[in-house]
Amino acid sequence: MKQRFWRIFRLLALLAAVVAAIAVVLVGAGDPTLHINMLIATALGVFFTVLLGTTLMSLVFLSAESGHDEAAAPHVHSEEDE
Repeated sequence: MKQRFWRIFRLLALLAAVVAAIAVVLVGAGDPTLHINMLIATALGVFFTVLLGTTLMSLVFLSAESGHDEAAAPHVHSEEDE
């Protein structure tokens, strides 16, 4: 499972880099008088935001798939049990 997470994480990092590059291009095309600091802040902000959101969602899905959720709360019954 750990190898699967790291494989997914590498793909998500690539996705975050692509989205950040697109954001920088769009921000840069909007105003030609922008400073480099604004472009760097945009790139880092978008990159880490996308990476954090997608990583947390992948952890939720991997946790649900592995059965750790059921082991953590055995007293919670689903609708299928009733």
